[in-house]
Amino acid sequence: MNVVQQFDLSGKTALVSGCNRGIGMAMAIGLAEAGADIIGVSGSLEISGSAVEKEVVKLGRKFKAYQADFSDRDSLYAFIHQAKKENDKIDILVNNAGTIMRKPAAEHPDEFWDKVIAINLDSQFIMAREFGKDMLSRNEGKIIFTCSLLSFQGGITVPGYAASKGALASLIKALANEWAARGVNVNGIAPGYIATDNTKALQDDPDRNKSILARIPAGRWGQPADFKGPVVFLASKAADYIQGTILTVDGGWMGR
Repeated sequence: MNVVQQFDLSGKTALVSGCNRGIGMAMAIGLAEAGADIIGVSGSLEISGSAVEKEVVKLGRKFKAYQADFSDRDSLYAFIHQAKKENDKIDILVNNAGTIMRKPAAEHPDEFWDKVIAINLDSQFIMAREFGKDMLSRNEGKIIFTCSLLSFQGGITVPGYAASKGALASLIKALANEWAARGVNVNGIAPGYIATDNTKALQDDPDRNKSILARIPAGRWGQPADFKGPVVFLASKAADYIQGTILTVDGGWMGR
């Protein structure tokens, strides 16, 4: 198999959570461009006619949509049960669903903390465990988590988010340690400062925007499309010997 063939995802099915917009939508489209059929899930994804579905179908790939509230265990397990029942197998799991809630640590309420941890960490582990066990039974599969620069740093006014993303970094290593020898690759992608809804408050703050751009060697905010290549790579045979790694897509921020 030559290197071009290694990146071909034809015949594969990828489940992408949080694919309704931003990075998740770009990842879903990128995987479809590489040949994969897509199962999409988010709290607000239209069951039919979504923007991401239109883009995937335009590429000649199949798209199936689900809704789930990742902060609610009953909703999450109902989705997992339905997805397993209605789909033959899932070859690639992209755990991208997430949220961020901003308030200084001394004022950060329990409800902020609980919701962020439930969506960004609890649901991510449950998804990996439930779909991962099927991959283990086949001795094949790829699991990719969306991490963050705050998997490595602390951030400001987002203690719950920082805690959840830091924990994901350790979870990736823990799962890779157990599953690598059984054919399942577990890795992560850490976005830098990307122009999405989640960072709108930073983009709109003149001082923070200026200081952020001053530190990014690439000199610009990232775009969702910057994640197509990285996710296809980690989902492909080209990444078969990569385990427990977090790939930073940050314009050079972490190297500064």
